[in-house]
Amino acid sequence: MNYSGHFYNFATREIIPVKKNHSMKIFKDYNFNGKRALIRVDFNVPLDENYHITDTSRIDAAIPTIKKILKDGGSAILMSHLGRPKEGPTDKYSLKHLLPYLKDKLGVPVKFADDCIGEQAMKLAAGLKSREVLLLENLRFYKQEEKGDEEFAGKLARLGDVYVNDAFGTAHRAHASTAIIAKFFPENKMFGYIMEDEVKNIDRVLKNTERPFTAILGGAKVSGKIEIINNLIDKVDNLLIGGGMMFTFIKALGGEIGSSLVEDDLLQLARETSDKAEANNVKIYIPQDAIIASAFTNDADWKESGSTNIPDGWMGLDIGPKAIQAYREVILNSKTILWNGPMGVFEMSNFEAGTKAIAEAVAEATQNGAFSLIGGGDSVAAINKYHLKDKVSYVSTGGGAMLEYIEGKELPGVAAIKGH
Repeated sequence: MNYSGHFYNFATREIIPVKKNHSMKIFKDYNFNGKRALIRVDFNVPLDENYHITDTSRIDAAIPTIKKILKDGGSAILMSHLGRPKEGPTDKYSLKHLLPYLKDKLGVPVKFADDCIGEQAMKLAAGLKSREVLLLENLRFYKQEEKGDEEFAGKLARLGDVYVNDAFGTAHRAHASTAIIAKFFPENKMFGYIMEDEVKNIDRVLKNTERPFTAILGGAKVSGKIEIINNLIDKVDNLLIGGGMMFTFIKALGGEIGSSLVEDDLLQLARETSDKAEANNVKIYIPQDAIIASAFTNDADWKESGSTNIPDGWMGLDIGPKAIQAYREVILNSKTILWNGPMGVFEMSNFEAGTKAIAEAVAEATQNGAFSLIGGGDSVAAINKYHLKDKVSYVSTGGGAMLEYIEGKELPGVAAIKGH
């Protein structure tokens, strides 16, 4: 028996009021006319020493969301992190450096509040007219942001009428501006286009996996990735290892790695990972050769070497030609491909061949009908460097968030919008 807004419990014979279900709104169907949209964007972009943006992908990805709001006749208030400022406001990490590029991309003037909360931010937000844009100063200038402080989230929430989370890259963190702020907008919270696309495309890898499923993992940091590997091990058919992290595996399995990057405290974990892969019938591929150098610089002496017998004083900075060939064959025989992390120091021309070849193989496999998902800052930078963005299925804007979602973890930024 249902009463409007109530539920009849037959066991206790009570009529219980049902809490209103705050369902999330669908971004494309929402009319922002006359609304101030508070948008959590991910503008955490790399800057050079002159504060010029060296990779604009994250800003570019958010433009359609902002433009839809402006087109509807709404105004946009943008908030983001930039870098990791340790001691409050620092010029180096100010979002003001992004203003020229942002104005150019949006084609409208962008106002700037030199604080993300406080009187000036309130005044500028309150005075926003239809189709105007305001960029708030770096949220990370406040420790309360990363602590998920509710009072801080409340101050941010006062700036807008509707909350849009379009920062997938931070969805795995329970920050004030992602996970906490949503509760202040029970009727008016939603994902932007990026978040919608991210969740949809990752779900395709997880829930509608066509096999063989190959994960390619590289990059320098082993620490975060080895645990991620453990979580992927019962989901994938093939695991291709590259980048600096390969040397922890090689040393763990008894190889000589010279002065290559290694995390000695993770050797046991690497051995266990290899055993676990075998137990799950997952083929784990570790490069059989490497490009080694006498120093960590592009003009150092370099040569090819077996990856398990690198001489003292030499360090591996890329995977070698045999590894490239072996990896290419696996990739071209895959139906689902996940790539996170470069194969070598691809920023240096002498050590980019591995990353470039893998990027091209992923693109080729995609053209042949595979579904490819690329994630993580360096992998995205590589795909952009080799102009292959349009040749792969989807380029994710959030490396850590993407991998945690793939592990099956609930992301606080996603749950806060879905109302979990």
